[in-house]
Amino acid sequence: MLAKIYGAAVQGINATLITIEVNCSKGIKFMLVGLPDASVKESHERIISALQVNGHKFPRQQVVINMSPADIRKEGTAYDLPLAIGILAASDSLKTDKIEDYLIMGELSLDGSILPIKGVLPIAIMAREAGFKGFILPEKNAREAAVVNNLDVYGVTNINEVIDFFNDEATLTPTKVDTRAEFNQKQNNFEFDFSDVKGQENVKRALEVAAAGGHNVIMIGPPGAGKSMMAKRIPSILPPFTLHEALETTKIHSVAGKIGVETSLMNLRPFRSPHHTISDVAMVGGGAYPQPGEISLAHNGVLFLDELPEFNRSVLEVMRQPLEDRKINISRSKFSVEYPASFMLVSSMNPCPCGYYNHPEKECICPQGAVHKYMNKISGPLLDRIDIQVEITPVPFEKISSKTEAEKSEEIRHRVIRAREIQAERFKDEDGVYCNAQMNSKLLQKYASPDNNGLQLLKTAMDRFNLSARAYDRILKVSRTIADLDNSPSIQPQHLAEAINYRNLDRENWANK
Repeated sequence: MLAKIYGAAVQGINATLITIEVNCSKGIKFMLVGLPDASVKESHERIISALQVNGHKFPRQQVVINMSPADIRKEGTAYDLPLAIGILAASDSLKTDKIEDYLIMGELSLDGSILPIKGVLPIAIMAREAGFKGFILPEKNAREAAVVNNLDVYGVTNINEVIDFFNDEATLTPTKVDTRAEFNQKQNNFEFDFSDVKGQENVKRALEVAAAGGHNVIMIGPPGAGKSMMAKRIPSILPPFTLHEALETTKIHSVAGKIGVETSLMNLRPFRSPHHTISDVAMVGGGAYPQPGEISLAHNGVLFLDELPEFNRSVLEVMRQPLEDRKINISRSKFSVEYPASFMLVSSMNPCPCGYYNHPEKECICPQGAVHKYMNKISGPLLDRIDIQVEITPVPFEKISSKTEAEKSEEIRHRVIRAREIQAERFKDEDGVYCNAQMNSKLLQKYASPDNNGLQLLKTAMDRFNLSARAYDRILKVSRTIADLDNSPSIQPQHLAEAINYRNLDRENWANK
């Protein structure tokens, strides 16, 4: 007898429908075709044990299974459950009248328990689009899939529950999640707050500008000045997720297996902080079976690179294209996948190997040329993509010991949200542009052209501080954001002056030691 079961394969952050055809006939062979990998082929032993332990017999017949389309590689253990159900259906051990209304996925343990899988959210979205009545999957993944409306999601813990459901001997209760309530519930629950940071008002202001315009930022300062402390607090001043952003980000983390058991939809923007020993592939994504890298896991959030010069130069260089295009394409001989990578790059570094160059109190002990050599670990093209470069000095004792409470993240966030709303209105007709940092030369001329006084100030600054030509566009982008924070329709000289102050590394005499 021939039976058809439906599953899914995840490619990139999208899922493809997989039809599992099972035919039982005379013979003793077991054949599994359709480009399965080793873990799919190993399902044979897991299925036999799961069925036997739960009082069912593996058919003593020839079993031929085809996983279609046959040109898409099937990976992982998530096909255990649909294969087992297909084998029972093809051997007349299971009713088949409603089996084609459901998409089934899950990993089997030897005792028949159903274990969680990756990529549930994109599979659930595909199941709804394909018109399935329901989705049967591991109970621990049910809340994640249940954010997709107009689809019945059934979480199960044992294969017997699925068998009894199709044999009309038991019912399954669908998992219900109020997506909007879940989405709005924890949007303001931040672990860190800027009120914890004493002093550093100029750096806080720079980070507020960066958050308001989506600008990349680098902080340069001695050890213990608070670079990492402030970077961890940046998500608390970023605008809250839109529902579309939350779904897209959750899909990426679902494919990577980073969604918690009790999580249905991500509420807070991601903050990723990889160690400086990270490899190229781990950063941008890929591998024999491509998975999202850190730049994609930081999509719609923050990627924090602490001690930037300590990262392998090749790791930093492969980030240049994603920083510009806001996506990453991973190509293999037979297929290619695309992951989104629209993130805010926040980095920090010491000014020199010893850490005390330009320190107001401690003397730098680095030899001649060490600072210049240290800075050269970061290429010009990468620095070119960092709009804001800000120096940090240690906080004096008087401010550290002060009992005065600093401004809370909530107050800063309100100003950032207002500036983002202005930008959303400005770029509503521009495809793929959502904030000032994404403006190209054409948009700069349209929205960020200073008046004659501003142009004269910019010219004077470039001549006086020996600013590079590449700083010109960056200064205009940042000044446009500062004007938005000031609710000013045009860029004023004071906005340009502040933006010029954020280009420390472009000054030729900065690293002259």
